[in-house]
Amino acid sequence: MNYEQPNLPYDLDALAPAISAETISFHYGKHEKAYIDNLNRLIKGTEYEDMELEDIITHAKGALFNNASQAWNHIFYFFTFSPDGSREPSGELRKAIDRDFGSFDKFKEAFVDAGVGLFGSGWVWLSRDDDGKLLITQGSNAGNPLTEGLTPLLTFDVWEHAYYLDYQNRRADALRALWDIVDWDIVEARY
Repeated sequence: MNYEQPNLPYDLDALAPAISAETISFHYGKHEKAYIDNLNRLIKGTEYEDMELEDIITHAKGALFNNASQAWNHIFYFFTFSPDGSREPSGELRKAIDRDFGSFDKFKEAFVDAGVGLFGSGWVWLSRDDDGKLLITQGSNAGNPLTEGLTPLLTFDVWEHAYYLDYQNRRADALRALWDIVDWDIVEARY
């Protein structure tokens, strides 16, 4: 199997000012492409060659895990956003957020705090466990909740390349801006 980088469902400038066209061009156009290219090179001729990406993530180690997970994480991240999507969750997801975090505003604050509090590079995740409980977790580097048996619903990238061109070292500002482009209909469908 040869993995291909999917085309984004919006124009490069569609998420501005939360994420600039320049950042998307570098972040998705170059960083994500490198992960996909490395993944394809690393699986060639191995037991992983015909595996689904999620299976590679849960079984691989080292460079293969890093590139597979980063490829998956970035697609998951960029395909959560929309220039005109719903700005707040509704339905069962909203009820679960209110139940597990007290309110949507408290959830957003805790999520940003977890992203800001992650030392170095990685990801902050909203996931669901098998009992339906929502959890906020941090994943260093290529960390992914799939490796913990969780169902990922939402992620924010806290690697510097995700925000540095637009926000320099202001990670909290970068994370708060993402709330303006999260399409909660997409996140709800994952729930």
